[in-house]
Amino acid sequence: MNITEISIKRPSLIIVLFSVFALLGIIGVKNLSYELMPDFNQPVVVIKTVYPGAEPNEVETSVSRKIEDALSNLEGVDYLVTKSLPNASIIIANLKYGTDLDKTMQDAQRYIDNIKKDLPKDIQNPVMSKVSPNDLPIMSVSATSDLNPTEFYQKMKDDYLPQIQKLKGVAEITVLGGEEREIQVNVDKDKLKLYKISLYQVVEAINRSGIDLPAGKVQTDQENSSVRLVGKFNDLSSIQNVQVAMPMPGSPVYVKDIAEVVDGIKETSSISRYNGKNGIGLLIKKQSDGNAVDVSKLIKEQFQTIEKHNASNNVKFVITDDSTDNTIAAVNSVVFDLILAVILVSIVMLLFLRSYRNSLIVAVAIPTSLITAFGTMWLLGYTLNLMTLLAMSLVIGVLVDDATVVLENIQRHLDMGKDKRKAAMDGRMEIGFSALSITLVDVVVFVPILFLQVFVADMLKQFSVVIIVTVLTSLLVGFTLTPWLASRIGEKENLQPSNFFNRFLLWFEHQLDKFITWYGGKLDWVLKHKLIFTGFVIFFYWNSSNDETRNYR
Repeated sequence: MNITEISIKRPSLIIVLFSVFALLGIIGVKNLSYELMPDFNQPVVVIKTVYPGAEPNEVETSVSRKIEDALSNLEGVDYLVTKSLPNASIIIANLKYGTDLDKTMQDAQRYIDNIKKDLPKDIQNPVMSKVSPNDLPIMSVSATSDLNPTEFYQKMKDDYLPQIQKLKGVAEITVLGGEEREIQVNVDKDKLKLYKISLYQVVEAINRSGIDLPAGKVQTDQENSSVRLVGKFNDLSSIQNVQVAMPMPGSPVYVKDIAEVVDGIKETSSISRYNGKNGIGLLIKKQSDGNAVDVSKLIKEQFQTIEKHNASNNVKFVITDDSTDNTIAAVNSVVFDLILAVILVSIVMLLFLRSYRNSLIVAVAIPTSLITAFGTMWLLGYTLNLMTLLAMSLVIGVLVDDATVVLENIQRHLDMGKDKRKAAMDGRMEIGFSALSITLVDVVVFVPILFLQVFVADMLKQFSVVIIVTVLTSLLVGFTLTPWLASRIGEKENLQPSNFFNRFLLWFEHQLDKFITWYGGKLDWVLKHKLIFTGFVIFFYWNSSNDETRNYR
């Protein structure tokens, strides 16, 4: 007893099987994340080390070479690219394909920690990152306000950004432009020479004075109190009155004696404008496991809340770029293609097979084949991205082929006067090898991609898996669900011109028969006059080529 016979005589197993497929597909649709591109990581690790005030030569000898030596024994490294820049060292470790990127980063961090004692004390902690398209910002925003630029920047930093960063899925926000407040101590070099004080002494004096320090505790029989020395600066005069030195003999030298303290603006390193108006730009990244569409929706809602609460200051957040728009458009396009495919195939079935029932069977078979892909993507941890959605769009044509081929042959056996069950069985068995062949041809094209050991395979793997799973499910539907439905609701069609629609179907069939007769006559003539037809084709091709050459000249 083969699978088609089981589905016709004992359909319980098939019904349960496809119910499970449908359930997994529905769960998958609700839980799949939306991404612009598949989650693939190029096997590259970037180590960036900031060394403030250092020249490239110093960065090279003190930082870059030592980190290079530490990474020389790192497993899986193909080659290293080092760039020693002013104030920073950048080392790019290109890894061999197939290397476990997370494990390699852990090993690299351990090697760097072992040599930290040999690195300059003034460097910042080395920052390690991997290259991934999902690390790119999902949203670019321009914020404007009627507030003073420095006040607006401070409110953005202290009030608005924390509200956005606490949202689920938000990973990092990069701020561009704006005017940040900065207390500047402008030292007069002539006065430094006069008092014989170095710039380093001024910096150290201000740093020592502007801190809070715990000073132990005071304990009595009745109470136990902590003591803390509070030295944070609250105004400009506090900085001006910091003592820098005590020349001997002489009076104390204060900051106000050798420098001017100004409440100014930090040096501008970036500018953000929207429609010619200065503002603050925001680049928002999501967490690796976050749903880009959901994160984007939460951010937009939070922007509206902030704007509402700060309407008096005319605070506005304008989204200049949102990568999720492309993803949503791709999803809508696939849904439209699916609906259109089902409608067109149903119409074709109705016109050529003259059967309402066959149209209904197609309307069930195609979505059933496609929904399995959603469940598979969810189980494998894939996302709805441009590659998986493109695969679904392309595979709809294959689903139409499988449904049409099997169903048309079953209808032919029904029109021969056979019983519904026997017609479904004979029709599927007769066309089974052809259906299997056209399906496996599509499968064998994409299976080798799963075994490629190159970088591009990571990007195409999800594309291939979706096509393979959907096509194989379509074959299973053609061998089980379609014959079962045909064996239950299939019927020999014997249209009578009793209404307008039936008359239209009969007219269409008559016109189709006339076309088939005309085409058959032409084909018969071509087969009987092969040499004449071949000569005519060659002459036509030669004449067309000459015309194109003359037009080109």
